[in-house]
Amino acid sequence: MTSLDKPDAAADTLTGGPRRRRSRPPGRTGSGGFRGAPLPLLLPALVGLAFLIVPLIALLVRTPWSDLPAQLTSAAVWQALRLSLLCATAATAVSLVIGVPLAWLLARVEFPGRGLVRALVTLPLVLPPVVGGVALLSALGRNGVVGKWLDAWFGVTLPFTTAGVVVAEAFVAMPFLVISVEGTLRAADPRFEEAATTLGASRFTAFRRVTLPLIAPGIAAGAVLAWARALGEFGATITFAGNFPGRTQTMPLAVYLALQSDPEAAIALSLVLLAVSIAVLAGLRDRWMTAS
Repeated sequence: MTSLDKPDAAADTLTGGPRRRRSRPPGRTGSGGFRGAPLPLLLPALVGLAFLIVPLIALLVRTPWSDLPAQLTSAAVWQALRLSLLCATAATAVSLVIGVPLAWLLARVEFPGRGLVRALVTLPLVLPPVVGGVALLSALGRNGVVGKWLDAWFGVTLPFTTAGVVVAEAFVAMPFLVISVEGTLRAADPRFEEAATTLGASRFTAFRRVTLPLIAPGIAAGAVLAWARALGEFGATITFAGNFPGRTQTMPLAVYLALQSDPEAAIALSLVLLAVSIAVLAGLRDRWMTAS
């Protein structure tokens, strides 16, 4: 019996080589459920899952569904929601204008102290938001390092204004955009930009015509994350911009205020922010929720 008489050998001959067999990653089983998971890992994993999910379920259970339409249609709620959406969108626009070039600088340009600059850019991610608000007051307050000159030269005062809300939200949200775009830039092949420059395009033209289309998904994901983070910002906003209804009171501040006098209203407002967060995750499902 020749090698061609064997079924596997014949298939190898027709396909140009031996067939590759898929290997199953270690720890995965062919059937569903938790079969094969070691108990010392499974139990803490389930506890961690419950720790994250049970509070969200409790929020849904405690929601006053019968009074929800009245709670959500009040003028104060719509005022806070409108201000939140407006300021979060403006903060995201500011982050795009200055954050994308910053991400490109960190990803494409070698300069002394780049690691330190990257650490400073990501610092608002781990900085307590209240500390960020105090830092903004120290820099942009009426007597701040930069704010006193803005007030003296241009008559611009940012603290306790709607513009101050945008500044506070952009400060805490922009690092999410920068990290996302920088990671996308590092994954993109720089040879496309080099080819464009060798054909006579300037560096800016190459960035605008070649790089931006390549990194557009990363920019979109970073913008959504920044918008969601800006929408939920509390500490820096209340410290730098205050809590004035109609001017600086965003949804998180309205939740905090309602919790002190009307817990059911606070739960209803929290439900709105929860729905927005779920919508953001649904929009990013192709990026982070479909890993196999």
